[in-house]
Amino acid sequence: MSTANLLWAGARRLLHHGRQLLVVLACSLVALVLGFTIYAVSMLPDLQPWHVQKVDDEFSAIMDRGLDFPGYLDLEARLFEEARKVSADWSGQGEAFTYSRFNAQGSPQLLAAGAPFNRTFRLTPPAVAGHALLMHGLTDSPYSMKALAESLYARGFEVTVLRLPGMGTLPSMMTAMRYRDWVAAMRLAVADIAAHHEAGQRFYIGGYSTGATLALTYALEALADREELQPDRILLVSPAIEVTPVAVLANVIDIIAVVPLPLLQKARWQSVQPEFDPYKFNSFPVNASRQVKRATRVLQHELEEAHGDGRLARLPPVVTWQSAVDATVGATGTVDLLYRQLPQLPASHHRLVLFDVNRFRGFSSLQRPGARQVIERAISAHSGYTLEVVSNVSHDSRDVALHRYAPGSTSALVLPLGLTWPEGIVSLGHVALPFPPDDPMYGFLPGSGHDGYPSIGSWLLRGENGATTIALGAFTRLRSNPFWSLIDRQVGELVAEDLGRPLPQS
Repeated sequence: MSTANLLWAGARRLLHHGRQLLVVLACSLVALVLGFTIYAVSMLPDLQPWHVQKVDDEFSAIMDRGLDFPGYLDLEARLFEEARKVSADWSGQGEAFTYSRFNAQGSPQLLAAGAPFNRTFRLTPPAVAGHALLMHGLTDSPYSMKALAESLYARGFEVTVLRLPGMGTLPSMMTAMRYRDWVAAMRLAVADIAAHHEAGQRFYIGGYSTGATLALTYALEALADREELQPDRILLVSPAIEVTPVAVLANVIDIIAVVPLPLLQKARWQSVQPEFDPYKFNSFPVNASRQVKRATRVLQHELEEAHGDGRLARLPPVVTWQSAVDATVGATGTVDLLYRQLPQLPASHHRLVLFDVNRFRGFSSLQRPGARQVIERAISAHSGYTLEVVSNVSHDSRDVALHRYAPGSTSALVLPLGLTWPEGIVSLGHVALPFPPDDPMYGFLPGSGHDGYPSIGSWLLRGENGATTIALGAFTRLRSNPFWSLIDRQVGELVAEDLGRPLPQS
């Protein structure tokens, strides 16, 4: 057989195997979609009106491209009024509505005093020394940035806390939200800040979880466009740098949701839960995974580009507070994808604060090794930043100290904090970091709450599975931070440092 015939035969075999592979992949995708749809339809609880019914006046990057920030706020006001009217029509839905966040006379609304911090808000001090833009996370609301905003406000910063489109009103709105809408809303807020930002004033940008993703992406992109308002610091809390690989499947399993059959609407949801939290949705749509995956993919691309063209060397100081155990976004993305790429500078100004698990000897037999592995990996490779680990003074004590590692050093300077692990708490986590321990909504300390209603974070229920509409395990997750005072103190130190030195030259 000639060489040409051999090549032709080989090409035909490759084409045949390629077709077989495509058929297998197509069948696998169909099986995945159908399998998830069967699971959703048969296993998820019934959808409530707030999972299906939408409101109209939500911001859209495409439809509202001519708006400025005051226009965004006006649109937001109409959106919330529309949501209030829609919710009032659900009063006949029984217990699901009575005990939900949508009942204006229910305990969630009374606990939150009407939940005013679901909306964008701005804190303006008498004398403005700087400006800050903060953004919340997925399924979340501006309330999650309230404590950090107040910390900056107390130091003379005017702070804008932005509500990201799709959040704060009805869970159904998360099925249609888009990453581009978040970015467009953020840029409206930045433009408004820039319009009244004066020479000599600092500008911080930051966020929590997905909000942190947006903040860091903006800072990287701004380095490539000197016309943009340049941040002087980036403040990140539990940042979403990467997400679980399962989120990649969201683009596939969300396909069936476009079929206009009521029975298949459950396929839009990964989780359907009672909505008792006035500031955070408990239900989670497939689209949320799609959009946060998009956000982290854009950020990772920007990090790679900035690493290649040298922009990372000009990145303003990044300060991150991260739990070493984080069941939502993990800590490895922060350590490996962000901080490990930061270049070593003559005077490194980046800082990563990792909150270790409780190393008290009584808990040692219950702890998984993953948290320590993340910390040890950070210690061994932190050439471009200062690493601070909040951990026990010793295995025989619940007292904690700040273990500070200078860039490139594996020896720690141990600084007492005067703080102690509370009884029975074994770790922090994703949802706990931004809230003080006595927070009216999520504080765990006895007496936390509002107007006689105990805070959600203080609920600790024991019993048999099935006794409550929410899994009992949901009430054991820590929702506030016993070491919040450290974050507040560090914010004060950062501001004092920045206001005590001249702005860098452009």
